[in-house]
Amino acid sequence: MNAGDTAWVLGSAALVLFMTPGLALFYGGMIRTKNVLAMIVANFATIGVVSIVWAVVAYSIAFGPDAGHGLLGNLHLAGLAHPEMQVPGFQLTVPPLAFAAFQMMFAVITAALLTGTVAERAKFGAFLLFAVLWLVIVYAPIAHWVFSPAGWLAKKGVLDFAGGNVVEIDSGASALALALVIGRRKGWPREVIAPHSLPFTMLGAGILWFGWFGFNAGSALASGALASQALVGTQLAASAGMLAWLVLEKARTGKATTLGAASGAVAGLVAITPACGFVNSMASILIGAAGGAVSLFACSFKHRGGYDDSLDVVGVHGAAGLVGTLLVGVFATTKVNGAIKYDGLVHGHSFHLLGVQALAVVVTIAWAFTMTYLIATLVQKTMGLRVTEAAEVEGLDTVLHAESAYDFGNTRAARLG
Repeated sequence: MNAGDTAWVLGSAALVLFMTPGLALFYGGMIRTKNVLAMIVANFATIGVVSIVWAVVAYSIAFGPDAGHGLLGNLHLAGLAHPEMQVPGFQLTVPPLAFAAFQMMFAVITAALLTGTVAERAKFGAFLLFAVLWLVIVYAPIAHWVFSPAGWLAKKGVLDFAGGNVVEIDSGASALALALVIGRRKGWPREVIAPHSLPFTMLGAGILWFGWFGFNAGSALASGALASQALVGTQLAASAGMLAWLVLEKARTGKATTLGAASGAVAGLVAITPACGFVNSMASILIGAAGGAVSLFACSFKHRGGYDDSLDVVGVHGAAGLVGTLLVGVFATTKVNGAIKYDGLVHGHSFHLLGVQALAVVVTIAWAFTMTYLIATLVQKTMGLRVTEAAEVEGLDTVLHAESAYDFGNTRAARLG
C-alpha cells in the first residue's frame, strides 16, 4: 500500500461525491421555480440509496470475481465483505475499500444524471426505486464488462479510462429510454420552459468542473505522471468544449449565452472522460472541441424526435460520451499509457482499436436503452413513475415535499413594510 496513492484516491472520491450537489445546482437552475427543491432533493436522496445498494450488492456485481463469460461478478464481495482482498484483476497500491468508495461515487453521479431527464414530472419515491433497479441491472453489469479486467469487453481491449461507456453513453442511452416512457412535460414543446436561475446553473457547472478532476485524474488510482496527464487533459478539453460551443452558438444565433458556456464546458468534460488517460494534451483539446460542437447540435434532436429529455442528458452526456469513446480509437498512444495494447489510428495506423471502441458503444447503447425501457415501464405500471397533471401544474416542491425554494410572500411583505 502507498500512502500517497491512498490519499489521492480518497481525495478524488470526495471530489466525485461533490459533483452530485453540483449537478443538483446545475440542473436546479435550468428548471422552473416551483420544481427546484424537488430536483435538489432527488439528487441528494440518490446519493443515499445508490451508496447503500452499491455496498450491499452492486459493487460485487461490478468488481467481484467473475461469475463466468465476463458478464457479471459474483457475490463474493457483497456487503463489502473481504475488504482486505485485492480487487480481482487489479494491482492496486491503495486499500481495496478505497477503490470501492471511489467507484461508489461514480455510481452515484451516473444515477443522479437521470434526474435531468425526468425533471418536473417524476414521483420522488418511484424515481428512487427506478434508480435502485437501474443500478443493479444496467450500471453494474456494464461496469463489469468495461472496468473490470475480467469483463468481456475489457478482454477485447476496450479502453475507457474514467467512464465514457460506463457513465456517459450508459446514462445517455438510459435517458432516451426513460424520456420515452415517462412522456413529455405538459406544454412541451409549444411553451418555452426557461431556466429560472442561470447563476445557479453556472455555480453547478463550476462545481462539476472542479469535481471532474477527481473523476478523471483519480481514475489513475495513483498520484503520478498518468494522473497529471489526465488532469491537464481534463482542463484543456473542458476549455475547448466551452469555446467550441460558444463560437458555434454565436455563428448560429448571433449570441454567445451563459447557458451555452456551461453546457459546452460540461460537454468537453464528458468527451475527455474515456480518453484522458490515453491521449496527449493536444489531442485532449481536439476531443473537447469535438464534444462541445457535437453536443450543441445533438441537443436540438429532441425537438425533431419528439422526446422530452428535459435537461439534455442524451444531447450532452450521450453524444459527447460517444464522441470521446470513438476518438480514443483515433488518438490513443502508448507514449501516454504504456499499459494499453494498441495505439489509435493516428499513432498506430490501424483501425483495430477504433473498431473495438465502436463495438463497446453499440453494446452499451443496446443494453442500457433496452433494460432501462423495461425497468421504467415496470415502475410506471406498478407505482406510477409520473405525477398527476394537477401536481405537475402546481409544482413538485409543494405537492411532493410541502416546501418552497423561495418565499415570495414574505419577501413582498417585507418590501411593503
